[in-house]
Amino acid sequence: MSGGHGACRVRMQQIRCFRREKGGKTHDPPACLVQPQAIRAYLYAMSDPSETPSGDETTSAPASESTEVGIGAIARRLGPASVLGVLWMLLPGIGGLLLIARMGTISEWLDAQGDLGIAIYIGVFIVSAGFGLLPTYAQAVLGGWVFGMAYGLTAALAGFTGASLIGYAITRIVARNRAESLIAENPRARAVREALIGRGFWPTLGIVTLLRVPPNSPFALTNLVMASSGVRLLPFALGTLIGMAPRTALVVGFAAKGAADGHRDIQSLIKDHGTLPVVAGIVVLVVVLSIIGRIANRAINRVVVNGNGNGNS
Repeated sequence: MSGGHGACRVRMQQIRCFRREKGGKTHDPPACLVQPQAIRAYLYAMSDPSETPSGDETTSAPASESTEVGIGAIARRLGPASVLGVLWMLLPGIGGLLLIARMGTISEWLDAQGDLGIAIYIGVFIVSAGFGLLPTYAQAVLGGWVFGMAYGLTAALAGFTGASLIGYAITRIVARNRAESLIAENPRARAVREALIGRGFWPTLGIVTLLRVPPNSPFALTNLVMASSGVRLLPFALGTLIGMAPRTALVVGFAAKGAADGHRDIQSLIKDHGTLPVVAGIVVLVVVLSIIGRIANRAINRVVVNGNGNGNS
């Protein structure tokens, strides 16, 4: 990258928490605690008011004009898309707690529907996760609990793949023009986007896959970020399917084992086995998912750093 793109270096070596000093103060992007590195770097790049679209490397906003740092700086520009992002951060957690609390009743009802039950499960999964109402984890648990490992995993994969397509379509309608306009004005955001998705089908597929792997990658919000940044539909859908398969298999398998032991729901599992074994199993599951997520995040970091290094050479 040259000329106006000389200011596009995103300091990806600092991507682990993407901290920067402004006016003697150190700021962390608000999304740092919940987003995989590539996503929070992307959001932070768009929200940085000190970067000007002129490409002048020596130009930056004074400290008094650099107070709008973080998600709030882009919320007003994104309009309805920012509201959608907030809803997609909050609603899945609330819905997931309600689903887990009613797991026994819901699983018994689905089981009573016979062969139709799995079709109902997939359909509800697609709609509820696609509109950001329920989290994929809780619905994967339900699938494993009701249908076992093989059918539960297949149904869950179909559910979140279909849900991602709905999320993609909603984002394209609500946020597409606003997000692209904002990215076009910000050299840093353009640099991150090019490093992530600007190098053809296979690299984009790989990045989307890696973004879906970490356990802290929020499904609906990742749909929003990827679709609004211009990821093509095919690598988006395939990357979602491939990337979410490992963590979904672990969650479905965990739930299927609990149901196979004759438990009605998670509450009865805890009651019969005690809190310690269940908590220990969950901790092991979280550790395994975290290790997988760390590997994926490191791979993303390398891609982004290399992409910016090549682009600036």
